[in-house]
Amino acid sequence: MALVAFDHLAKAFEGVRVLDNVTFSVKKGEIFCILGPSGTGKSVTLRHLVRLLTPTEGHVYYDGIDVGNCAEADLAKVRRRVGFLFQGAALLAWMTVRENVALPLQEEGVYSDEEIDQRVDEALESVGLLADGDKYPNEISGGMQKRAGLARAVVLEPETVLYDEPTSGLDPVTSAHIHALIRQLNHKLSMTSIIVTHDLTGALAIADRLALIADGRVVAMGTPQEFIQSKEPIVQDFLSAMKGVKNES
Repeated sequence: MALVAFDHLAKAFEGVRVLDNVTFSVKKGEIFCILGPSGTGKSVTLRHLVRLLTPTEGHVYYDGIDVGNCAEADLAKVRRRVGFLFQGAALLAWMTVRENVALPLQEEGVYSDEEIDQRVDEALESVGLLADGDKYPNEISGGMQKRAGLARAVVLEPETVLYDEPTSGLDPVTSAHIHALIRQLNHKLSMTSIIVTHDLTGALAIADRLALIADGRVVAMGTPQEFIQSKEPIVQDFLSAMKGVKNES
């Protein structure tokens, strides 16, 4: 049974349809990447899973719960099970890295100071930032900020983590490190990972399955090998465009 299911999801803003009939599912333990050009609705799709947006039509299910229509108590339970790494890491500038990572634990209101310190240490160590916890976001690199955001996303040990463009703005070497870290944490913490990205190379390297969204629709889905071998013209155009960008860089 799928842990996550998007069932004929449609979303319109002021009458303009951004998503149209988006249907796919994600199995427990998978790394699932959502690819597509900018402005095709990738991030809009992801935000429905924790009801940052609600469907215009269709449904989004998390472990059988209809997220768009469930009671607030059920929504809170879903959000407790899901971590979110926002694009740009979304760290609070006036807090240290350690304070940023501790924030979700403090908001839960059930952990002692000792438990918070221990879990923050574990999260920072898992992303290689234990020695940088007392620094502020503007004192660390973009790649380190992404890692700090990832530590904050996993500090509550969620069963699923959503990643919105986790390597946006990073150089290829740092991007490869972030992708390796995502796979490592997915395995170590037995998580499910759903990643919105335009980074085809990284997605092919770490994904169990991929979906390509274009013009608000899922136009292709499968394993990396199936994706590469797809005869769909729009998939081949996307692959060619990404190769062209890579060759130019």
